[in-house]
Amino acid sequence: MSQQLLDSVEKQYLKAQPPELRIGDTVDVHTRIIEGEKERTQIFNGVVIARRGYGINASFKVRRIVANEGVERTFLFHSPRVLKVEVKRHGKVRRAKLYYLRDRVGKARKLKERRRVKVAAAPAAVAPPANPSEHDLAAVAVAGEPA
Repeated sequence: MSQQLLDSVEKQYLKAQPPELRIGDTVDVHTRIIEGEKERTQIFNGVVIARRGYGINASFKVRRIVANEGVERTFLFHSPRVLKVEVKRHGKVRRAKLYYLRDRVGKARKLKERRRVKVAAAPAAVAPPANPSEHDLAAVAVAGEPA
């Protein structure tokens, strides 16, 4: 009962379209920064190394390198401060958390790009001709089906 009450209260604060991202993606996170009376947008780009939480508490952690120093920042999916998240690259990973990237240096820090396989369109079903010729009927009879 209490969980249903919490979910109903949180529902009004959830974004209709939360960002679609996966672990290993290289993203640009556009955040709203308020400095005194001014408001501006700041872009934080890096690799998504972790996701956690559910509902209004869902968050993701982005890591980048600035002046040879690693910087990690955690963003809430449903925060009004996060304006948008652009996915630049899809990294190929086999882990849920990429904390091992903290120990990597140089090219070892790079992730391979995940290749997207395009699904070919299914061939359209061929409708039988309206007036089958005698040749077509003979072929069907040879195949063992009654004409």
